[in-house]
Amino acid sequence: QLQVVESGGGLVQPGGSLRVSCAASGFTLDSYAIGWFRQAPGKEREGVSCINENLNYIDYADSVKGRFTISRDTVENVVYLQMNSLKTEDTGIYYCIGVRKAYGRCLLGAPHDDWSWGQGTQVTVSS
Repeated sequence: QLQVVESGGGLVQPGGSLRVSCAASGFTLDSYAIGWFRQAPGKEREGVSCINENLNYIDYADSVKGRFTISRDTVENVVYLQMNSLKTEDTGIYYCIGVRKAYGRCLLGAPHDDWSWGQGTQVTVSS
């Protein structure tokens, strides 16, 4: 199964910014719709954002719209999630994984069966 490595998490104060990354080796991320998920303590994992392989569609959860930006670096074979104006409720482990599509659009919160979850990267927003 396909898998990526997440990195870039850390401790940040409310209102701060952080950028998390997911990198692949042995295959090209550009060939897949990719999504970011997060799991807060005691809660289920939820979809945060997704991006089509050809960049023609991007989606965000309502809770992060206007604050988070998903992007790709095709040269580095990396997908980023830039997080601004962070809130304490953004705390959690952030994961990156391939996602399913419907009608040509990546599906938020729908991991693809051909992928397995990585270790994730911890993001803690606290004063």
